[in-house]
Amino acid sequence: MKVFRGLPNAQARAPCALTIGNFDGVHIGHQALLARVREAATELGIEAAVMTFEPHPREFFAQRAGDLSKAPQRIANLRDKLQSLDDAGIDRVVVEHFSAQFAALTPQEFTEKVLVDGLHVKWLMVGDDFCYGARRAGDVAMLQEAGRQYGFHVETLPTVMNGSTRISSSAVRLALAAGDFPLATQLLGHPYAISGHVIHGQKLGRTLGFPTLNLRVAHRPALSGVFVVQVHGLGPRPLPAVASLGVRPTVDDSGRVLLEVHLFDFAQSCYGKLVRVEFLQKLRDEEKYDDLPTLTAAIERDSNQARAWFEQRSGAITATDRI
Repeated sequence: MKVFRGLPNAQARAPCALTIGNFDGVHIGHQALLARVREAATELGIEAAVMTFEPHPREFFAQRAGDLSKAPQRIANLRDKLQSLDDAGIDRVVVEHFSAQFAALTPQEFTEKVLVDGLHVKWLMVGDDFCYGARRAGDVAMLQEAGRQYGFHVETLPTVMNGSTRISSSAVRLALAAGDFPLATQLLGHPYAISGHVIHGQKLGRTLGFPTLNLRVAHRPALSGVFVVQVHGLGPRPLPAVASLGVRPTVDDSGRVLLEVHLFDFAQSCYGKLVRVEFLQKLRDEEKYDDLPTLTAAIERDSNQARAWFEQRSGAITATDRI
């Protein structure tokens, strides 16, 4: 899969079947849309393409307004989003920098500069509530009229439902915030996980007797707290662990978000390795403690709870095998 930061140069502007969106989490509604784009691209003999944005448009406008609390919490980092798009069979992804200049494009300018001249779109799929251009002035009807004028077909995808619930990134965020990982898995079509390279931390966990591998989280995540997790990428099987995702209020006042993972019975160096942390069960919310001994006692309780969680399920599997 080819990834472009901004519109491709002239040599890379092959005709494409395109869809546009933030694709945070790439849930099963997104997957249905991407499958149709892939199908259309194959039928037409052109590339399947996605245009997405960084930062998220709502994040951009929240920052301009000086109120980041209105910015959406992120389900996935850019790496995980791109991996999901690759898994869906997309050939080309344009990560467009969402800026004041881009936000100011009129619907007509967006059509001409981005869709026609920039991407050579021949087929386009959007959601039935799609809006585009400055102040969201363009809608599906305008896009279809532009398609007739410039020679590209526009198709819409009806809302994908999970029972009576609309499948959306907002629904996934609510499930993650509540620690409802079975529901999140149902909406995403796979277990929820965060990937990243292991970085050096303050080594405080090692001092407290609970060494951790640390992953930087660039954006405000859709969940926080202490979790039972398993880590992929360090061996032939996922490794059991307990993890804390948050701002570490007891030892850090910078507000930086970090994912700290304590692997059970594991002592190898992991720095620089790419791992994927899969979330299994929420234990509690993040808390601020008065001192390090109190923090250490809480970490020990969390570790014991997580170990018991794995032991309980291992015992249930063993009992099932005996039947």
